[in-house]
Amino acid sequence: MVFAILQRLAQMVFVMVGISMLVFLIFFATPGVDPAARIAGRNASPEVLEAVRISFGFDQPFYIQYLTMMQKIFVTGDLTSFVNRGWKVVPAVLDTIPVTLSLVFGAAVLWVVFSVIIGVVAAACRDRWPDKLLMILGLIGISMPVYWLGEVMNLLTQSRFKDTWFLGWVPPLGYVPFSESPKGWFLALVIPWITLSILYIGLYARVLRASITEALQEDYIRTARAKGLSETRILLVHALRTSLIAFVTLFGLDFGALVGGSALLTEVVFGLQGVGKLTYDALQNLDLPVIMTTVLYASFFVVMANAVVDVVYILLDPRVRSA
Repeated sequence: MVFAILQRLAQMVFVMVGISMLVFLIFFATPGVDPAARIAGRNASPEVLEAVRISFGFDQPFYIQYLTMMQKIFVTGDLTSFVNRGWKVVPAVLDTIPVTLSLVFGAAVLWVVFSVIIGVVAAACRDRWPDKLLMILGLIGISMPVYWLGEVMNLLTQSRFKDTWFLGWVPPLGYVPFSESPKGWFLALVIPWITLSILYIGLYARVLRASITEALQEDYIRTARAKGLSETRILLVHALRTSLIAFVTLFGLDFGALVGGSALLTEVVFGLQGVGKLTYDALQNLDLPVIMTTVLYASFFVVMANAVVDVVYILLDPRVRSA
């Protein structure tokens, strides 16, 4: 098992190197395009263009350009945004990571816990009224766009019921660092967590319910029943464990994408300056150093999330260990 885990971690490193090369090729090695002009931005003076060429080594061979860029991002951290007049890109991205991680981790805890509970209860009561009611509620959750639900939440918590005892504890929009005030951090993110998680609770609950229902028809479940095991034990120990494989697969993809910036709409609605919002602003200004850094950051979390999923596979299904 240890060898299988190390093998998947090594694969993650190779994938990240390949992604970094591909991203660099797309942004700065397009034939017929001056990469210095892309970095310097619109209407850059000849002096600025020359400074960019020297700073990024664009007068050197291709592999030197690539190594220089990677060094600026991962080693020295002195990658500069010329569009924003000397703005240090890596520190700016690092400042937004805690915001996005706080948002996504909290929402992930909510959607995992509630979707497992709902999925298990629905599977245990399949084809009866609790199952149908829970699946209808899940479908409603899936159908509500995040930006619409977020605006509704803001209308309720920031305007209509702001001064009531029920929602008076909700602070103004924005992010409070955990190091500054753990209580303020929690209160500022509760509503964004709920908003982001509702979609995934409905989706994951339906997926888990379908997986458990299918697992309950398998031969090993019939064998467990023949041995006299209780239905609760069969459901929670045997059927749920194998059904979590599809659940974990979906979670790895969604979690990595959200941490990588897909939580943009939630960040914008609730005034959170996360990675998604930073990437959006950089796209508006065509700030390529910022865009490249956030793309590499996003790809790292997507690859890492998939590597963690592979490790969880090994723990859930012994057959994967020899694959």
